[in-house]
Amino acid sequence: MDCSNVEIHSISEGYVVFPNVPLMRVEGPIAVVQLLETPLLNLINYASLVATNAARHRFVAGKSKLLLEFGLRRAQGPDGGIGASKYSYMGGFDATSNVAAGKLFGIPLRGTHSHAFVNSFMSPDEITDKLLYNYDGSHACEDFVSLARTWLRKLKRSHVLGGIFGETNQSELAAFTSYALAFPSNFLALVDTYDVVRSGIPNFCAVALALKDLGYKAVGIRLDSGDLAYLSCEARKFFQAIEKEFGVPDFGNTSITASNDLNEVTLDALNKQGHEIDAFGIGTHLVTCYAQPALGAVFKLVEINSQPRIKLSEDVTKVSIPCKKRCYRLYGKEGYSLVDIMIGENETPPKVGERILCRHPFNESKRAYVVPQHVEELLKCFWPGRSGKAREELPPLKLIRERCIKQLDQMRTDHLRRLNPTPYKVSVSAKLYDFIHFLWLNEAPIGELQ
Repeated sequence: MDCSNVEIHSISEGYVVFPNVPLMRVEGPIAVVQLLETPLLNLINYASLVATNAARHRFVAGKSKLLLEFGLRRAQGPDGGIGASKYSYMGGFDATSNVAAGKLFGIPLRGTHSHAFVNSFMSPDEITDKLLYNYDGSHACEDFVSLARTWLRKLKRSHVLGGIFGETNQSELAAFTSYALAFPSNFLALVDTYDVVRSGIPNFCAVALALKDLGYKAVGIRLDSGDLAYLSCEARKFFQAIEKEFGVPDFGNTSITASNDLNEVTLDALNKQGHEIDAFGIGTHLVTCYAQPALGAVFKLVEINSQPRIKLSEDVTKVSIPCKKRCYRLYGKEGYSLVDIMIGENETPPKVGERILCRHPFNESKRAYVVPQHVEELLKCFWPGRSGKAREELPPLKLIRERCIKQLDQMRTDHLRRLNPTPYKVSVSAKLYDFIHFLWLNEAPIGELQ
């Protein structure tokens, strides 16, 4: 298929977009352009849906929390899993557990072991290779298992911690010790296999303190079940008590990660309850877009042979906005975007400081004058065909992610809130408004009553 006569203008990846504003304008021979409908919609719909879902989770969690994408096992096949990792990162997540996506796109990798790893051990005596060199490699600990056990006995005799736990699960201690021997610089333990407070946390702390003796710093723990708010607070108290009693600097700030079918609602509930969680691992609800499984972008003909076309419907939201258009975002003096406006291809673009009438495309009474302090054109040429236009370069994924975060910072919080958000204004110029309604009346058949 020859696309040399096709020209594509698009809104840049990572931008916040709103209903009725074209994501993309495709020009060219109608047979070729029509064949592009399905692949373009397939590429745009799922990607935009996942990135939006990720951004919504980021908004609820807050900027200070780490967000980890853990969804590969629940994603729609391997292609869906790879794409979900990429677009979650684009939407504001910090890392993924999907190693293939990390290799392909340069996304930071974060993960931990499974419950099966803990269950697979029976006793610390199973560990045969107990040697661990200290952080700078200058000397070796011949028996790291004994060092961890020594620390566990110290914790048990502690005045502050002694009454909290008794005998911990020794197979869990074996699993943690083995994992630390393999990954001493990335030791993050899943602590809820048997009992979080009475076994998981003490066992983790014993191994973490043994690592500290050799110059390593444990990453933290992961909670995957139970009352996450309560357990995170108990874990934080445990860490802080160790820092105070044993004089271990910064141990009280050891990272706490939570997972277990998290979504926007549970993140919001945890914030209201109060918690000590530093990072969230989110899988099913993120990659499957559980709350809204499809986006619904459409591909409509708006002009042919320089003649504008309109698609009518009894449902006003499905009426298309005719003719080739240019789209602009107008910003106010506080730096927030005020309104998006569409104008005809040959109209004069809006200018800074110049008052412009913005009209709702279909509602006659909704209109406002806007004096923009900054004007940004949204549709840029990414595929010039034979037009000779300058082509926009595609930035690296990391820059797209930064753009997305910056875009969200430029939106008013009342537009982004979960409950009853303020509708963002999408408008047309006065000239385009008049033309839409002229064409509407011209194309709609006139009924006859007898």
